[in-house]
Amino acid sequence: MAAMTPTAETLPALAVHRRSRRPRVWRGLVLGLAGLYFLVPLVASFVFTVHTPGQGFSLEAYTGILAAEGFTDSLLLSLGLAAATIALVLVLAVPALVAVRLGAPRLRPVVEVVCMLPLVVPPIALVTGISTVLRWGPDHLSRTPLYQTFIAVQDENFPLVLVFAYTVLALPFVHRSLDAGLRAIDVPTLVEAARNCGASWLQVILRVILPNLRTSLAGAAFLTLALVLGEFTVAALLGFQPFAVWIVTVSGAQARMSVAVSILSLLITWALLLLLSRAGNGTRTANAAAAAPSTSKD
Repeated sequence: MAAMTPTAETLPALAVHRRSRRPRVWRGLVLGLAGLYFLVPLVASFVFTVHTPGQGFSLEAYTGILAAEGFTDSLLLSLGLAAATIALVLVLAVPALVAVRLGAPRLRPVVEVVCMLPLVVPPIALVTGISTVLRWGPDHLSRTPLYQTFIAVQDENFPLVLVFAYTVLALPFVHRSLDAGLRAIDVPTLVEAARNCGASWLQVILRVILPNLRTSLAGAAFLTLALVLGEFTVAALLGFQPFAVWIVTVSGAQARMSVAVSILSLLITWALLLLLSRAGNGTRTANAAAAAPSTSKD
């Protein structure tokens, strides 16, 4: 009985153990509710695609995706737009953020506000402005070389106007990802060391800054890819048909197939997110392992 009775020395340990168990219980409860919130609609959608009343179980909605009219063209168009958007937004954001961090740190709040403006401006307002400019250009610039530019950016095979619009919409996410990566490294010291070794500014960006921002660059690229694959408003109102617009278009005649395509695109996006997180963890682990021998020698 004496061994089972808590003593004055064991009471603080028991209290700490009980307090540590409470956050675990609440954490598990919150994660369980969040999992149900996301998984129940997904499971219901999957059941809708494989169960036909009166016919039973069937995978016809999934087997007919590749043969569906417009599926391959719209998917390839969205992937091409995503690649171009990722390249353009990184070319614009990386040099600008590095320059602000090195030469004008007081301008960082200004750059942040400018990059966050797309979150304030509704996409419908952005589309209205773009469509107004596209209508105004051919009418007033028909006798100038810019007329062909307005026609080229609206090419249905590869509409560059969507790349420009998606670049604006992706700026907040790219800025947050790159800003977090730049805060995690000592940019001035790295740049000064590279410049003292004779590296040009282009070499500094390509060989010093970018390798240290691999995880942030991957995160920015993934967020941009997810945005382009799922964006509907801008493309639909401008009259183009990338992947998201094709899903909505085909839903009227083939509802089960459109839901099946949505589920597959969601699963692909999750898979890319998991690969990205594992790549980021692998990069940090490799950096820690590389730093360990030098630390032990010191």
